[in-house]
Amino acid sequence: MSMRILQDLGVERCKDGYLQNPEDWNREMVFKLASEWKGMEVRDEHFPILEFIREFHAEHQITPDVRDTTKFLVQKGYDKKEAKKYLFKLFPNGYMQQGVQLAGMRRPTAWCVG
Repeated sequence: MSMRILQDLGVERCKDGYLQNPEDWNREMVFKLASEWKGMEVRDEHFPILEFIREFHAEHQITPDVRDTTKFLVQKGYDKKEAKKYLFKLFPNGYMQQGVQLAGMRRPTAWCVG
């Protein structure tokens, strides 16, 4: 994965592509980050999840895992099983790797994201 796109904007990232400083994130950056993922197309449906990730982190000081995000979707009216499928449809390379990275979070250290 190329780091050049965001380096040109002066945004520091770790070797795995996660932002070093989540406060550097903005909505336009999502499109640039997504362009580094083959076949990734950001749609309006991504932003409620990305914003949830950021808000959850701000409140709890941890990155929400799949269970937390699935609960969020259930509160929005999704069936639990369908919510999880939907989450992985939005982030086909994995929620913890792709979703958390697009949300501008640091690389989670408590989970395997490979």
